[in-house]
Amino acid sequence: QELERIVTALEKGQKRKLSADDLSALPTLYRTAASSLSIARESSLDRSVIDYLESLTMRAYLMIYGTRTSFWRWLGDFLGGGWSRAVRAMAWDMLAALLIMVGAALVGWLLVDSDPDWFHRLVPGEMAQGRDPDASVETLRETIFGNQGQEGKGAFAAMLFSNNAQVSILAFALGFCFGVPTILLLIHNMVLLGAMLHVFASKGLGLDFAAWLSIHGTTELLAILLAGGAGIHIGRIMAFPGQRAVMDMAAEAGRRAAFVMAGVVLMMMIAGVLEAYFRQIINDTPTRFLIGGIMLTFWALYLGLAGRWRGAEAKP
Repeated sequence: QELERIVTALEKGQKRKLSADDLSALPTLYRTAASSLSIARESSLDRSVIDYLESLTMRAYLMIYGTRTSFWRWLGDFLGGGWSRAVRAMAWDMLAALLIMVGAALVGWLLVDSDPDWFHRLVPGEMAQGRDPDASVETLRETIFGNQGQEGKGAFAAMLFSNNAQVSILAFALGFCFGVPTILLLIHNMVLLGAMLHVFASKGLGLDFAAWLSIHGTTELLAILLAGGAGIHIGRIMAFPGQRAVMDMAAEAGRRAAFVMAGVVLMMMIAGVLEAYFRQIINDTPTRFLIGGIMLTFWALYLGLAGRWRGAEAKP
């Protein structure tokens, strides 16, 4: 009962109501409760007693040994360099993801350039929605200019955002399969984008489409790159764990990659705002490129420099 009183006060943030004797007695009371739990298990006492003692000892353990910090402090550490350091710790994995994405987009472009029928094999009909090699210039132009806020006009952009969000999550989640599904997913997604780029470029709208995409795409595609790099990182560590146990290395890599994915979620939220508002109201190509360039520069500087002087870099 004494342990329950002290732990409850600490959980409620009422540390000032406890005396110095209460705090010094906490470790002893915890060990006594743990011993009582062991005896209760051996003696097969009432199950409710065992459940109570298990809950109480766990709560006391967290008060004594657990690392406690506020959400705002965690957020400050995260944005102040924790996220960027985790990204830089996976620099080679991020580079691999970048090369895969650029190469896949180039393959998609070349396939459609060699045979327009490849477009229909690569891009699902529900995503294309008539934006294919047979579409007229005016049809394609309406996709990226004017009347963006009207119902149905932003369906293509919404489809791209939904697809990219799913790709980001899956690219990370499938990394445990030695990174192979992650790589295939990146290839599939970027081949699709390369095919789309060719369709607009073949109608003289390549730069306009790239500008339209850049407003949110520089953030969105970079988020996919980070998620893909995180998945590749986990897969690489599991395939080549070195001298340590595979599961230990996988757990360590998973924690680091999960930190990166928290940032990916933030980037996707920002991309959604850019897509829902700025892409809808800005209809000239130079301004779109300007916004996309500003966002890309911001992310590059932040991920490359934030937290670099606030402690040692995280080890890969």
